[in-house]
Amino acid sequence: MHTSKKLPFQIYFSFCLIGLLVALVIGIAQFNKMGQIILQEANRNYERTGRQVVKNIQAIYTPAKNQIGILAETMPIPGDTLNERLEHIEYLAKSIATVSSAISIFIGYADGEFFLLRKYDKNLANASLFNVPDDTAWVVQSTSLKHKKLVEHVISFNKQLEETSRKKIPRKNFDPRETIWYTTAMATPDKVNVTRPYYFYTNHQIGVTYSQKIDSADAVVGIDFELSTILQTIENSGLTPSSRIALLGESAQILAMVHGNQVPFRPEIITEKDGTHRLPNLMEQEDAPILNKVFKLYLSKVISSQSIDIDGETWATFKQRIETPGGRPLTLLIASPHRELLAEIIEMKKQSMLVFGILFALTCIIFVSFSKRVTAPIVKLAEEANKIAHFDFKSTVKVRSGVKEISELASSMQGMKATIQSFLGIARDLAGETNFNKLLASVLRELSEISIADTAVLYLYEPKKATLESVQVYMDHEVANTAQQVIPIIQQHPVAQVCHGESSVMRLSVDELKEYFGVIAEYQHDCTLIAIPLRDRNNQLVGAIALLINASSIDIGRHSMAVAVSGTAAIAIENQRLIQEQKALLEAFIQLLAGAIDAKSPYTGGHCQRVPILTKSLARAACNETSGTFADFRLSDNEWEELHIAAWLHDCGKVTTPEYIVDKATKLETLYDRIHEVRMRFEVIKRDVEIDYWKAIAAGGDPEKLRQQRDQAITAIDDDFAFVAECNVGGEFMSEEKIQRLDQIAERSWQRSLSDRIGISSLEQERKNRAPEPLLPITEKLLEDKPEHIFIREEQDKIAPDNPWGFNINVPEHLYNRGELYNLRVKRGTLSEEERYKINEHMVQTIKMLTQLPFPRHLSRVPEIAGGHHEKLDGTGYPKGLHDKDMQAPEKMMAIADIFEALTASDRPYKKGKTLSETLKIMNFMKQDQHIDADLFAVFLRSGVYLEYAHQYLSPEQIDEVNIHAYL
Repeated sequence: MHTSKKLPFQIYFSFCLIGLLVALVIGIAQFNKMGQIILQEANRNYERTGRQVVKNIQAIYTPAKNQIGILAETMPIPGDTLNERLEHIEYLAKSIATVSSAISIFIGYADGEFFLLRKYDKNLANASLFNVPDDTAWVVQSTSLKHKKLVEHVISFNKQLEETSRKKIPRKNFDPRETIWYTTAMATPDKVNVTRPYYFYTNHQIGVTYSQKIDSADAVVGIDFELSTILQTIENSGLTPSSRIALLGESAQILAMVHGNQVPFRPEIITEKDGTHRLPNLMEQEDAPILNKVFKLYLSKVISSQSIDIDGETWATFKQRIETPGGRPLTLLIASPHRELLAEIIEMKKQSMLVFGILFALTCIIFVSFSKRVTAPIVKLAEEANKIAHFDFKSTVKVRSGVKEISELASSMQGMKATIQSFLGIARDLAGETNFNKLLASVLRELSEISIADTAVLYLYEPKKATLESVQVYMDHEVANTAQQVIPIIQQHPVAQVCHGESSVMRLSVDELKEYFGVIAEYQHDCTLIAIPLRDRNNQLVGAIALLINASSIDIGRHSMAVAVSGTAAIAIENQRLIQEQKALLEAFIQLLAGAIDAKSPYTGGHCQRVPILTKSLARAACNETSGTFADFRLSDNEWEELHIAAWLHDCGKVTTPEYIVDKATKLETLYDRIHEVRMRFEVIKRDVEIDYWKAIAAGGDPEKLRQQRDQAITAIDDDFAFVAECNVGGEFMSEEKIQRLDQIAERSWQRSLSDRIGISSLEQERKNRAPEPLLPITEKLLEDKPEHIFIREEQDKIAPDNPWGFNINVPEHLYNRGELYNLRVKRGTLSEEERYKINEHMVQTIKMLTQLPFPRHLSRVPEIAGGHHEKLDGTGYPKGLHDKDMQAPEKMMAIADIFEALTASDRPYKKGKTLSETLKIMNFMKQDQHIDADLFAVFLRSGVYLEYAHQYLSPEQIDEVNIHAYL
C-alpha cells in the first residue's frame, strides 16, 4: 500500500508563520501606501474640482463670448428712438436665452444714450428700484436724449414680451462711455472684450461683462452674466471639515471662499476713498492665514500640489491657474490637513492589527489543509486566463477541483472563452461587411443563432415618420424579404415599447402573435418574444430586433449575449447608414454642380447629365465582353463609384468659363455685339457725305453731278457695311481676298471730337492709358486694333512648363485680344485664338479643382479620369497631350461618350443634333485619325449602347439606319 509522504507540523507552522510575518510586513507597507494613495486621491479630487470650475467657466464664458461676437456682426442697426429700439426686444431676449447665466444685454451709444434689457426676478436684491407689476419677466432700462437732455425710462414686459408698464425715473449719474466695457470695446472694435469679475449692484451677485463694438453702428453691445454656478461649485466642494477653498480673481480678489464647515464667505464690495468699488483681497483677510501662505507659496506656478507645514501642522495644498475665454485668468486654492485626510487610515490600522491577531491561528490551519488542493487548479486557471488575454482560444478549459467555487470558475471561464471568441467573430464579420443589405442579413442571422430563435424580424427606425419598418425576416434558417410592417413607435406594440427603454422578454399567445406579427408569418402556438432596441453610440434609436422563440424559458446567458451583439450590430448599421448618407450628400452636390453648369448656358444643354449615363453604359458593355481586348476587363464597386463621380464632374471647370465666350455668336460680340458701334461709325461717315454734298451745293456746284457722286458714295458705304456685317457672323471661311477688302474698308476715317476716356471704368481707363490721349478733334480709322483692346495675361493665368499637373498646352500670349480687325479676320467660326483657349481651359480648371478635393484613396483617379476626355490617342489632345499608352480605359470611354453626346444633342440652340449615321461616320474618321480608341468604339457599336441611348434621348428623326459593320 502506497502512503504519501507527510511533513511535520513544525514545517507547516514555520511556513505559516513566515507567510503571516510577510503578510504583516506587506500589510504595514500597504497601510502606508494607502496613506499615499489617499493623499494622491485628494490631489485628484482637487484637480477634479479645478476641472469642474474650468468646465463651468467654459459653459458660461464661451457661449457669452460667441453670442456677443454674433450680435456685433449680425444684429440690426439700433434705432434712434426708444420705440425703434423696443422693436428689437424679441431679438435681444432670444440672445439672452442662448446664454444660460446671462442676466442682461445692453447697448451703449456714442452720444451717451443707453438701452438695457434685463431678466427680471422679483427676488432681486434691489428689485424695489424698478417697482414693476408682479407678472414682469423682462425690464428695459433706457437712457435717451430728448430735447438735448438725457431721460431715463423703466419699461416692464411679461413673458410674452407685452409691455405692462412704462415710467420715467430720476436720472442717475451714469455715462456708458466712461465704463471700462465701453472704452475697451471702442478701442478694439474687432475683438470681444471681457471685464474682470465685479459686484453687480442690481442683484448683489458677482459676474463679468462681455462687450464688442457693433459693426453696423457707432455703439457697443454687451452681456452681463453671473458666476453663480462657479461659486456654487466652490462652496459645495469641501473635502474635509477643516479644508480651505478659495477662487481668486486678478490681484487675489476673492470671488468665493469656504472655511471647512463654516458658512461660505460671500465677498462684499469695498468702496475706496475716491468713490471706486472693488472686491476684497485675500491678503486683507486676517482669518485666512492658511490660504494666504498657500497663495504666496505658488505665486509663480501655473498648477502645483505640495504638502507643507503651517504652524506645526501638515497640510496638503493645491493651486491651479484657470484661463477664461478672452478674459483674465482665475486662481483656485485648496488646502486640507493631513490629520483629517488620513484619519480613516489610522483608525483602520488599529482595527486591522486586532483582527490580524485573531485570524493568525485560523489561517495556519486553513493554509496547511487547503494550500495544495487549491493552488494547482488556480495555477491552471491562471494559465488559461493568460491564454485568453493573448486571444488564444484553441484549447478547452479542463480543471477539476473539490472546491465548488474553483470548479464553477473553470466552467465560467470556458463559457467566457467561447463567448468572447464568438463575439469577436461576429464583430469582425459585421465590421467587414460593406454592403448594407448583406449587413442587415448578417445581423439578423447572428442574433437568431445566438438566441436560438425560430423567427426573427429586423426593423429600421425612420426618424421623419417616427416609425419602425421591417426590412428583413429570418425564418426556416433563411433570411428573406417579406411584406413590410410599419409600427409607429407611439403604438402599444411590444417592439415599439422597447424603443423607449431597454430590451424586454415576454410570452405571447397565438392571438397576440397574429395581432403583432400576423403580417410577417403565421403562428400555431405560443412563443417567447425577445425585443431588443438598436441604439447608436449617441444612444439614438437605429432600429429594433424581434426574436420569437418556441421555448417557454430563455437562457439568460444567450439573452445577454444577444443584447451585447445588438449593440455592435447597431454601431455597424449606423456606420453603414452614415456612409450611405455621406455618399448621398456627395452625389447631390455633384449633380447640383453638373446641373448648374448645364443651366449656366443654353449652349451646353443637358450635356453634364447625359455623359455619365452614356459612359457607364459603355463601361458595362466592356465588362460584359467575353473575348477580345476587354475579355478580362472588370470594374470593382470602388472603381464604379470612381467612374460615376468622374463622369458627373468631367466638365466642372466650365463654371470658370465666362458665359459670353461660351455664347459668343458673332466675332465682335463680347458682353454685347460691337457691330452696333461699327454701324454707328458708318452712319457718321454717311452723314459726312451728306454734309459735303450740301456744302458743295452751297458753294455753287453742279447739283446733278454732286447728287450722283453722293449716291455712289452712300451705296459704296452701304455695301461695305453689309460686307463687314457678313464677316461678323462668321458663317463662311474668310479667304485672303475677303481679309484684303476688310483691311481696305478699315482705312475709311471718321472724326471724333469727344473724349473716349471719361465715364468709363477704372480698368478700361488703365488700358487706354497705355497710349497718351490725342488732341481733339481726331480722325480715326473705321476699324482698328488699339492697344486698349489687349488684355494682358497675368502670371496666375500662365502655365509653367514644369507645372505640377503635367499640362502640355500652348497658352496664347494675351488673355484676350478684342481688336476689331483681329476678330473680324478670324477665318472660321467666331472665336479668336485667346477665346478658343479659354473654352479649352475648362479642362485645366477641371483638373485643378478636382485635385484640390481630398478624395479617399479609392477615388484618387477621379481628377485623371474627369480631366482626360479631351485627350487623343495620337497625343494631339489637351490639356496634357497624352498618348494611348498614358491613358486607361475609363478616360477613353468618357471621350467616346462626350463626343457622341455632343454630336447628337438636339437641345443646343446653335445647331441641330446629327443623325446616328452622321455621328458614327464622324466618329469613325476620328477613330482612323487615332483620336478615339478603336477597340472601345467597336464595343460601343457591337453592344448596341449607341442605339439604346438613341431610343432614350434622341428624336425619332435622328434615328436612321446605320451599317455598323462598315466601322468594325
